[in-house]
Amino acid sequence: MFTFPKSYNTYFLAIVSTIGGMLFGFDISSLSAIVGTKQYVWYFNDPNNVTQGAIGSALAAGSVVGGLMAGPISDWIGRRDCTAFACIWWLIGTAVQVSTHSVGQLIAGRFLNGICVGITSSQVPVYLAEIATKDKRGSIVVIQQLAIEFGILIQFFIGYGCSFIGSDHSTPSFRTAFGLQYVPCVFLLIGLPFLPRSPRWLAKVGRTDEAIEVLARIQAKGDKTDPLVMAEWEEITEALEAERNGGSWQKRFFKNGMWKRTFAGASVQAWQQLSGANVMTYYVVYVFYMAGLTGNANLVSSGVQYAAFIIFSFVTFLFIDKTGRRPLLIYGAIGMGVCHFVVGGVLGTYGVHVDSLQGNGNIKVTIPDNHPDAAHTIIAFSYLLIIVYALTLAPVAWVYASEVWSLETRAWGMGLASIANWLFNFALGFFVPPAFHNISWKTFLIFGALCFGAAAQAFVSYPETAQKSLEEIESLFRPGAPPPWRTSVGGSSLDAHVHQVSDDLRHGSISYSEKGNIVHTDREKGGDSPA
Repeated sequence: MFTFPKSYNTYFLAIVSTIGGMLFGFDISSLSAIVGTKQYVWYFNDPNNVTQGAIGSALAAGSVVGGLMAGPISDWIGRRDCTAFACIWWLIGTAVQVSTHSVGQLIAGRFLNGICVGITSSQVPVYLAEIATKDKRGSIVVIQQLAIEFGILIQFFIGYGCSFIGSDHSTPSFRTAFGLQYVPCVFLLIGLPFLPRSPRWLAKVGRTDEAIEVLARIQAKGDKTDPLVMAEWEEITEALEAERNGGSWQKRFFKNGMWKRTFAGASVQAWQQLSGANVMTYYVVYVFYMAGLTGNANLVSSGVQYAAFIIFSFVTFLFIDKTGRRPLLIYGAIGMGVCHFVVGGVLGTYGVHVDSLQGNGNIKVTIPDNHPDAAHTIIAFSYLLIIVYALTLAPVAWVYASEVWSLETRAWGMGLASIANWLFNFALGFFVPPAFHNISWKTFLIFGALCFGAAAQAFVSYPETAQKSLEEIESLFRPGAPPPWRTSVGGSSLDAHVHQVSDDLRHGSISYSEKGNIVHTDREKGGDSPA
């Protein structure tokens, strides 16, 4: 039987699998780049605030459905194949969008694409977390956010270029932009067969020989007797056995302090949306209209913002495993709150009321030409908000939510966390256009207050998970664990466990053996027990 050759380089695995995140970015930007074009406004009859809100939030609505599907499918067929299943929905949804003849069909196409995004956005981080070493896990999962941002940037400029296709009263411009969404999906489908399955999923379903083989190839170039491999395998099997003896799924999510874990995983994803940063991705064109930018200058400035997003997320890739998760979540939320207050305050102080702008009735305030400094301040703090978001909440929320779950709950738990993300994304997609229409600049003050709420909750609820193995993170939420503000980066018990295994290997007192359906690392009589 033919099998595809596999790569075990974690960065290669991350780059291929996170094309699933790129699909998310493509779909976001396929709308943001064209929402202000004359072709879009003409063909869809200048969608009012409610209609535009429905179009914008359809992706999130589909993603909620995808998040609900993701957990059971991922546990059934595995993280890798679950991603391939998601691509089917993307291909169908893109076809519906390309052939759109009405607002309803456009909404349906974005909804179908959203099912794909809901699955990939929850299960790709699970796959990455399960293959990465503890000291690189944060940076590996950050690649997911980088892929989202590359998708946003690439598709934004595709949309910008396509806006010049045809006349103001023609449709090839946005149909071409929608159609090019096929490209990353095809590349993802081509690359997936070359990825190994998650070793932790293989252990979960009883395919132990494969699990040890994959774990050894990823961690130690195939050496199954490497102390790190044997120590980590002990942690996986012990945690899996203990959890299976722990009772029903309700207990796994809510009993014995696990409600804290469930709350942390879901809330960190919710705060990523409630921080208001997606106002600057979905509706950045509107914000820059308020600042007085119009035409091509607006679109180019929006593209520069997306480029800044990528640059500063890459900075996070370099240091996230050193600084930890807590400081980035807390100070990032505070910084974003300040930016929102500045943008809202300047608009409220210097803005003038308008009935519409550039034919868009959702925009009710703009900075007049005689206040250029005010306009520059709004643009500068819009950029700064995205920079702070790119450094902190954007990548770290995905990292943190993928880390806190146990092996038996990870697929379902990450699905639950992504549902929290997409429910608020859906709500905000509906909320923002009417909010701009009805309360104008005060919208930014609401998001500013929410950001400070996010910082407060992160301080009291989120223990530090950086440089700890996935199996030991669970203990941070159990009764008797130190309060979150007293946890710190590192201090992993796995390091001591590796030293213990090294000593046992030198004395020949440890080996693999099978007990039931789980392969254990056994010590001979008289050997030390694992640390």
